[in-house]
Amino acid sequence: MLICCFVFRLAAAQQAPESEQSTVAANDNPLTPLLQELTDANLRRMPSLVSEIEQAGGRTVLPLFMALQDGALYYHSDSLELVERRESDGGRVTLTDVFDGDVLTDINADALEQVRINNRLRAVLQASVARIRLVHGNDAEREQAARIMLSDLDEDNLVLLNEAIADEQIPAVAAMINVALAMNVLVTDAPQTDRLAAVATLHGNLQGPVRNLLRSFLDELGRNEQDPEVRSAMASAMASIERKVRFYELMEQAFYGLSLGSVLLLAAIGLAVTFGVMGVINMAHGEMLMLGAYTTYVVQMLMPEFINYSLWVAIPTAFAVSGLVGMFIQRFVIRYLNGRPLETLLATFGISLILQQAVRTIFSPLNRLVVSPDWMSGSWDINPVLSLTNNRLFILLFSVIVFVILLWILRKTSLGLQVRAVSQNRDMAKAMGIRTDWVDAMTFGLGSGIAGIAGVALSQLTNVGPNLGQDYIIDSFMVVVFGGVGNLWGTLVGAFSLGVANKFMEPMTGAVLAKIITLVFIILFIQVRPKGLFPQKGRAAE
Repeated sequence: MLICCFVFRLAAAQQAPESEQSTVAANDNPLTPLLQELTDANLRRMPSLVSEIEQAGGRTVLPLFMALQDGALYYHSDSLELVERRESDGGRVTLTDVFDGDVLTDINADALEQVRINNRLRAVLQASVARIRLVHGNDAEREQAARIMLSDLDEDNLVLLNEAIADEQIPAVAAMINVALAMNVLVTDAPQTDRLAAVATLHGNLQGPVRNLLRSFLDELGRNEQDPEVRSAMASAMASIERKVRFYELMEQAFYGLSLGSVLLLAAIGLAVTFGVMGVINMAHGEMLMLGAYTTYVVQMLMPEFINYSLWVAIPTAFAVSGLVGMFIQRFVIRYLNGRPLETLLATFGISLILQQAVRTIFSPLNRLVVSPDWMSGSWDINPVLSLTNNRLFILLFSVIVFVILLWILRKTSLGLQVRAVSQNRDMAKAMGIRTDWVDAMTFGLGSGIAGIAGVALSQLTNVGPNLGQDYIIDSFMVVVFGGVGNLWGTLVGAFSLGVANKFMEPMTGAVLAKIITLVFIILFIQVRPKGLFPQKGRAAE
């Protein structure tokens, strides 16, 4: 049977008239022997074979090359039929047609063998994919192809780039091609005017190959470039690039600081509510994060076929689990220790140890991996220097949404009104008929539930383990104290301030020393402002 069915699909995709296609037999197609040879060719033959397939197939072989590049191209041991084999994070194997993407259900996965590939062949495939996309791709694909060719400006690629620039109408694509051509001018014996024009084209460009090329010319005080005027232009261009790189590196550090701050906000916001209303130092608050993270893991184990939707199930489930555990702790432990902060601290510390040991007993002490859904994977590449990961972007947005919802609950609902009344003057609120014990339970449950949601977010950034909460409990208390006990806006400002400060100090001091410096700063700060940045106001604030 060989791979005739694939060849028929390829023949149908070619631009020849339909009447002509119908008269061509599969065995007459030049791709037939090449695709057959692909299944058993040795690695020395593969690069030239890929080039021949590219010339014969054009755009139609792009999915084939991409599958081979990813190591996902297989063939049936008997029929030699080419198949794309993908395995999901849940372990499910999917077999699809290489060329049209149709799911294949009648093929035995155990009878498949992988088409061999190595790093040298991957480089050849990357260049072939770039050439195909430059000629046949859409606007984004052509720009990406030209960007890839910056690192591989051989004679064939330069011919393609010169042909492409003549008819290119899209400014972004044309600019990328001009960068490639300018790089080629610098490595040839071009006249001074052409070299100066090429440097002007590269001025401020952040592409890695451009930076490497200019740096190579400026190494050893510019010995590689003899023309003083060209060397000066290169130095100016490199200085402009380095200024931009430093700026975007600062932007990336700020983003990671905001990302850390968003996690601290989720972890501390529930603590701020319970601490502000009840005055309880809850050392088990970190374990509420841990429970939320493990709830996410369990949800994914229960619905492995729906990983992309599991997070939406895990968020309310983690809120419910952590909230109920928090209410249980308040009703059966903390309410009997009102007015005794030291005993409350010791009791909640003991509860945290019990919860950690319970998790070790149920799930084992080993860390558990929670899979990120597809829509949270990858990154947003703003430019070659600045790239923002999608999971951190979503968590940052999610933390702000949770903050707004909690603010609305405290400002616009009857529960929020009672919580504010109890936090401002518990005795007066009780005299007015407010059930303060019920408010305490609901508040503790709300704070613990939000901590569970923070655990869901943390599961997307790190492995889930029994000690997960211990890494954030001290930071959460620092945020609450720094921002002002019981003040949500203070918690917001404190979380993002400490997060950004930590990330800016880490490159200079290291992660551990950065935390120590932050802790020392908090200690000194509360000597000056014991009530934090935004202290509560009113006669009962003391």
